[in-house]
Formats: sequence, C-alpha cells, structure tokens
Amino acid sequence: MKILTSKKIALLIIILTFAITKTSAQTKSITVNQNQRVDQLLNEKRKINTSLVVNDRYKIQIFSGVSELAKKTLNEFKLDNIHMDATIVFQTPNYKVWVGNYRTRMEAERNLIELQNKYKNILLIKPSR
Repeated sequence: MKILTSKKIALLIIILTFAITKTSAQTKSITVNQNQRVDQLLNEKRKINTSLVVNDRYKIQIFSGVSELAKKTLNEFKLDNIHMDATIVFQTPNYKVWVGNYRTRMEAERNLIELQNKYKNILLIKPSR
C-alpha cells in the first residue's frame, strides 16, 4: 500500500475543512400563516378546560336532567350570579349543572343555603377524580 504524501494529506484536510464550513443543514426558516380565529378558538378552549377541572374541591349541583334544560338553568344562574363559576358536566345519562369551586365544606354549605330557595333539587358534592 502506498503511503499518502504530506502534500496529499494537507490538500485533503483543506478540501474537507472547506466542505465542512460551506455546508449547512436546515438553515431555512419557516413562517406559518394561520387564521386569527384559530388563536381565538384555542383561547376559548383553554378557558373551558380550566373551568371543567374536576378536583378535590366542593361543588353545588343545582340541576340534573336533559341538555336543553341544563343550558337554560346555567344561563339563568350566570345572569343572577355573575361572581360564581358554573359549568355543565355530562355524566351518563344526565347533564348536570355544577356551581362554585369551594375549598372547604363549610364555605360550600353557606352558599348551598342561599341557593336552596331558588333551586329545588340541590346537592353538595365533592367530585371524585
């Protein structure tokens, strides 16, 4: 086998160095154009997801039944009680309207007493995960 001469080795190193410095992978930048409504929908989805979190906190169930009546009850409740959270949860076969997000049972019971005058079938619940 022939041994490479120092000139050939130097030339090979120069060519490889030049090739390495001039090559670059994936330097192209990409811009994504998307409709503004997509961002709006994502923000709405995030809002809905935070309100549907089932955790270790107490809630008050003010309605259980069909979808249309649950929506009506939820809208009426939100008009009367702007400061309180309320959401509809589906648990087969009923739609349930849950109100509040209380840390302690005592806090939930205070609001339960206030709401009993307006809603007939009202329950204090602590949802399981």
